[in-house]
Amino acid sequence: MDQSLRNGAADSAVKSHPVRHWLHQRLTALLLIPLTVWLLLWFDKLPHASHAETKAWLLQPLNGLAVSLWVLLTVYHAALGIQVVLEDYVSNPKLRRTAIGAVHAVFGILGLLALAAMAMIWTGN
Repeated sequence: MDQSLRNGAADSAVKSHPVRHWLHQRLTALLLIPLTVWLLLWFDKLPHASHAETKAWLLQPLNGLAVSLWVLLTVYHAALGIQVVLEDYVSNPKLRRTAIGAVHAVFGILGLLALAAMAMIWTGN
C-alpha cells in the first residue's frame, strides 16, 4: 500500500469534518466580535468599579450569561485555531492526534474552571 494512503487513513480522525470545523471557526469569530466589544466597553469602567459593583454587574442575568457565553466561545475558538496549526505543522500523525487531544482537554478544563468561577459568583460562594 502506498505510504501516503496509509498516512491519510491514519490521519482521517483528525480531518474528518473540515467543513464543519471551518464553519465553527467562522461562526465563533462572528459571535465573539459583538461580545468582545461589549466586554471591552465594560472593562473600560472596571478600574473605577468596586468589588461589590463588579459582582452586582455579573449577577445581572444578561451580563452573567454574556460573560459565560464569551468564555465558552473564546475557549472553543482558541482550541479550534490551535488545532489548525497542529494539523498544518505537525507531520507525525500520532503526535498530531495526541497534541490535538491534549489541546482540547486543556481548553475544556479551562472552560469548565471559568464556568465554575461564574457559578460560584452566582451562588454567592
